[in-house]
Order: sequence, then C-alpha cells, then structure tokens
Amino acid sequence: MAHPTGACPLRIERDGHVQTWTIDLPEQRNPITGLDVIEALEAAVSAANDAAQDDSLRVVILTGAGSAFSAGGNIKAMRDGEPPFGGPVHGSREGYRRGVQRIPAAMDRLEVPVVAAVNGPAVGAGCDLAVMCDLRVASTTAFFAESFVQLGIIPGDGGAWLLTRLVGPARAAEMALTGDRVDAETALAWGLVNAVVEPDELLDAARALADRVAKNPPYAVRMAKALLKDALEVPLRASLETAAAMQAVAHTTEDHREAVAAFLEKRPGTFTGR
Repeated sequence: MAHPTGACPLRIERDGHVQTWTIDLPEQRNPITGLDVIEALEAAVSAANDAAQDDSLRVVILTGAGSAFSAGGNIKAMRDGEPPFGGPVHGSREGYRRGVQRIPAAMDRLEVPVVAAVNGPAVGAGCDLAVMCDLRVASTTAFFAESFVQLGIIPGDGGAWLLTRLVGPARAAEMALTGDRVDAETALAWGLVNAVVEPDELLDAARALADRVAKNPPYAVRMAKALLKDALEVPLRASLETAAAMQAVAHTTEDHREAVAAFLEKRPGTFTGR
C-alpha cells in the first residue's frame, strides 16, 4: 500500500555524524508493511552504508512521527485481505518474503549502529523493528507488544528469532504467546531497552547515546557491531578467528594510533575512519 500523499514515508535528517530516520505516517500510526516504507528503509540502509565508508555517518537514530513508534501491520489491509494478508497460500508466502521480510534483511545489512528512540507503542512488526536495532531508548509512554497471536497470526518478520536472542526464551515466549503489552519500565527490567526517559527527553537521550558511540573510531565500531551480530550464531572458535583477523586490521589503522596517543595524552581523540 502506497502512502496516499505520494510523499516519502521515511524522513531522513542529518546532524554531524548522526542521521535520524523518522517513519512519517502518523495518521496511520506508522505501519511498516507497505512497499513504500519497505523500499524507503532499504534505500536508507544502502545510502547509510555508502556514507559510512567515508566516515561521514557513524550512527542512525530510528523513531516514529506522532504518538506511536510503529503499529506494525495495517489492520484494515488485513481485514480487506490485501496482499500479503490474503489470496492463495503460495502468494501470501511470497508476499511476506518479498515484502516485510525485506526489512530485517535490510537492517541486518546496516553497518553502523542503530539507536531506536521508541516514542510510543511498538506493536507487532513495530515491536520487531525496535528489536532489529542495536540499542533502544524508550519513552515512559512507550509499550511493546508482540501481539500477532491476538490477531490469529504469528510473527512473520523474524520476531520470534529476534526476541529470543534479545530477552531470552522465557520472556520471548511470554511476549509471543500472550501478545500482551510490556510497558517501558518492564521492558527496561527485561533488558528489552537500554533506558527509559520522559517523552520530552527522548530524542535528546537517544542522541546522547548515539554520540557516545559516534565519538569512537568508526571502523572499530562497525567491526564490533559485526562481531556482536555473529556472537549468537557461531561457535567460540569461529568468533575468535574472526576477532583475530579484525584486530589485525584494526592495529593498522590511523584511528587506532590516534586513540592510543589520545589515551596516553589524556585528551579526546580525533578520528577520521582511516
């Protein structure tokens, strides 16, 4: 489903080394299953990876316009049986593979860290989108709901896989099998988010966290993110081999030499991504 105004549903703004991506469909509570949103996110990831290569981009903040982070799927489209929610079984299967499942695939390709600024409800695929990010800051008005079963469906966008790795099997099962809401404070206690702040402090808090990442040598940050992504998928021996190779590269960089000098001289480092 295309955005009715024809405008891009993802607003992208840049401030220094940080980009902010805002899902900009507030009247619909920022659903993400439409092809326009999917394609906008894919394009943003590709552009961000290009910008990261020359050190002009180091961190992305992802948030939603209006009162919701993302309502996930478009419930009216489900009711009306619009693809991928209706039609032949094989067509619906392909609709998910060629539709919303492109989002976790794209987010997995993003080289720079992503901070989710969860400004309000994160429901269904919207909850999973927040989980696809590397770090999460939530407003006190936010809640998370892996609510698919309450609509008689299942997490079709990788939510079961993502949640299990983030909060563990017991909490993931509680969220996915009940579909119940998890408020911001509970999300913090469960390790679903890194911090909870008042609504008017959310973007500042997300930016402060992004800046704490962005101040570090960017190539080292991207390699650390890659190691973290692999950590739950590969055995220790393979992780050690990858770390050894990455570390050998890190030792050759100008940023490593600058970081060591800055540490010894007790001053902030100036990093160039080289």
